[in-house]
Amino acid sequence: MGLGQDSGITTFMSVELRPHHLLCLLTYLGKGYTPAFVENYERVVTRLNAGETITIVSGPDEICHPMLNDPSCHCRNESVAIRDQQALAAVLTCLRLEAITEPFVLAQDDVLRLRRAFQNGDLRAACQGCEWELLCSRIAKNDFRGCRLQPPPKE
Repeated sequence: MGLGQDSGITTFMSVELRPHHLLCLLTYLGKGYTPAFVENYERVVTRLNAGETITIVSGPDEICHPMLNDPSCHCRNESVAIRDQQALAAVLTCLRLEAITEPFVLAQDDVLRLRRAFQNGDLRAACQGCEWELLCSRIAKNDFRGCRLQPPPKE
């Protein structure tokens, strides 16, 4: 679990993610909608690489945050909620879980298992219609080289 410092007080923190962002993280190379979005995404990935926990949320999450003031933001659209449902079902199947109800660490072996499933097409239903789908497909074909998410092995 990640530890943060705030005025000398140690606090436990968790990254809040909507389910389909678990898939987006697999192929994240440092590209995004805006410079602020990319900067925020980099902070989130850094926290996850340090072993901070993930809390699954419904609706906009920490990755969405820089986009939420944009009137054309898609983060609250029903199509994105459907994408979240599809992604969660696929991730649960891949990781052999019945549910995710508690904060968890996305460890290195989990990422490897998810990336293999992503390459095989087993996690891709949620990606259909996404504007990043072709880029993510190319990244998967390139064995995820250069991707930023590189969490620690399980302890």
